[in-house]
Amino acid sequence: YFVKSCVQLLAGSSVKVCTVVGFPLGASTMETKRFESMKAVAEGAREIDMVLNISAVKSGNWQYALDDMSSLAQVCHQQGVLLKVILENCYLTEDEKKKACEIAVKAKVDFVKTSTGFGPSGATIEDVKLMRSIVGNDIGVKASGGIRNTEVAQAMIAAGATRLGTSASVDIVNGINAGSGSY
Repeated sequence: YFVKSCVQLLAGSSVKVCTVVGFPLGASTMETKRFESMKAVAEGAREIDMVLNISAVKSGNWQYALDDMSSLAQVCHQQGVLLKVILENCYLTEDEKKKACEIAVKAKVDFVKTSTGFGPSGATIEDVKLMRSIVGNDIGVKASGGIRNTEVAQAMIAAGATRLGTSASVDIVNGINAGSGSY
């Protein structure tokens, strides 16, 4: 809804507008995600965050999850837009996290991301390490959720994160301990 307004407000800056599709659990059909993405790109979004279809994963329908990612990767890349796939790790087993990263590589997404920030937990060092070990160096890893201070931010980067999603970025950059860092 706010993509067009954000693009207008950020005109002339180097900030890229990003929006999410399939929020919060990725349960939208792939056709719906494609439509949402195309509309957002037409309105100026330069990055799309899609939520992995958690129901498909929990049902063992890995082909659907792969097709969902591949379909959106094609749409995004044809428009020169980055695609991040949010795994929402707090709902996945370790084997599901591994398999989701493996299919993300096959789908040629640009990033895998730990969480939406709305689940019961956010990024963990262990998840970032696991994700990096599976996707290698050609795909980014975005740690998101629960990163509230410099120490945790640095630990996520050391674990393999190439981007951080946080609402405490100013405090992190200033080195101020703004939270417990409990994740």
